Amino acid sequence: MPETVDDKVSYLQAVTGISDPDLCTEILAAHNWDLQLAVSSITANPSSPEPAPSAAPRPSLEADLVAPPPLPQPPPQPGIAWKLVTLPFYVVSGGVALIAGSIRLGAWVAGGVLSRSLSLLGLAQGGADRLRELPPSAAEAVDFVAEFEREFGAGPGPRFAAVGFSDALQRAQREYKLLFVYLHSPDHPDTPAFCGGCLCAEPVAAFIDENFVAWGGSIRRTEGFKMSNSLNASRFPFCALVMASTNQRIMLLQQIEGPKSPEEMITILQRVVEECTASLVAARIEAEERLNNQRLREEQDAAYRTALETDQARERQKREEQERREREAAEAEKKRKEEEEALARAAQEAAEKEAALARRRQEKAMALGVEPEKGPNVTRVLIRFPTGERKERRFHSSTTITSLYDYVDSLDCLTAEKYSLVSNFPRVIYGPEKLSQTLEEAGLHPQAIVFIEIEQ
Repeated sequence: MPETVDDKVSYLQAVTGISDPDLCTEILAAHNWDLQLAVSSITANPSSPEPAPSAAPRPSLEADLVAPPPLPQPPPQPGIAWKLVTLPFYVVSGGVALIAGSIRLGAWVAGGVLSRSLSLLGLAQGGADRLRELPPSAAEAVDFVAEFEREFGAGPGPRFAAVGFSDALQRAQREYKLLFVYLHSPDHPDTPAFCGGCLCAEPVAAFIDENFVAWGGSIRRTEGFKMSNSLNASRFPFCALVMASTNQRIMLLQQIEGPKSPEEMITILQRVVEECTASLVAARIEAEERLNNQRLREEQDAAYRTALETDQARERQKREEQERREREAAEAEKKRKEEEEALARAAQEAAEKEAALARRRQEKAMALGVEPEKGPNVTRVLIRFPTGERKERRFHSSTTITSLYDYVDSLDCLTAEKYSLVSNFPRVIYGPEKLSQTLEEAGLHPQAIVFIEIEQ
């Protein structure tokens, strides 16, 4: 007998013909990994992997998605004769299953390498890549929708959500609707008539699409099988109406088991919708209130932030204005001090210059000596200033031209420092080269008139 888990799963697939390894794993786990006991339960109930009928009352409270109820109690273990007869068959079928599994593994690896190569060349189809990226539960939902539409048509049936059960439940909760669950049993004899005559009936499909989020799953696949256990499905065709509850649980509102006519289905669905409308409306109102409160808080926070930023900008502007005024005041004070210092320096320089001029005039006056009396050796000189003022003085004829400049400098009649003495008719400029000439030599004796020309 096989010892490993993979061998037991392979042997159970070979014996029972179940192609889904996850379903075989669930069956073995339910029978404490006893291969003989699992095979006996399957051979004793050919309709597996559908859950066996149960006489337990239908649950009306909450069904836990995490911990499904145990499978039905299997029949008694077969005797030693059955084990001896089936032992060779197990060995042979197990070997065949291992060989087939190896072939499938090689094909899968080769297909993956080929698909990867094509994708690198840009030739792979985007749909296949997107399908591989789907979670297992969503991939099963996509497969179920495709199989359902292929068998019963794409138009008339309900619009089943091509997502996992948890995502469909969250979608129903977001849309404030109930979740319509359909568990598909492909081998059940009533399934084709139920799907074609009831689920795909236009009034039923329209009512489900308008009032529910529809989700379907095959009990041959992992999530469909788990949901059949969680919802305690005991008869097929099986539908259930559920809604989200707390702590990742669901509330089972209604089980719909066995064949139903479109009128019976609509009656049941309408009754459950009417019973749950108040709670759904209350949940919607509560959510809207929460959303409004959140939006109000966000608006208040935004208004507070805006006011705070405005106040901060105003304070910053006020601070910058204050700093600007202080800076301008400091610059004005500095400029005023500089102007005062400049005026003080100018005044001091003017005073010093005036004092220097006064000393110079005094020195020049003292150098001239006493004005001589009239006589044959005395020259009378009239000096005309640019302002029209006239000054007259007598000099010894032997006095040089320099004495005339000293006389002008001793008077407080001229502010210019550079000037020249000029005589007309003929015009003579008594410049530096003539300073050493005497008045007589310069032709100014016995009397002369000279003008002062300011040098530019």
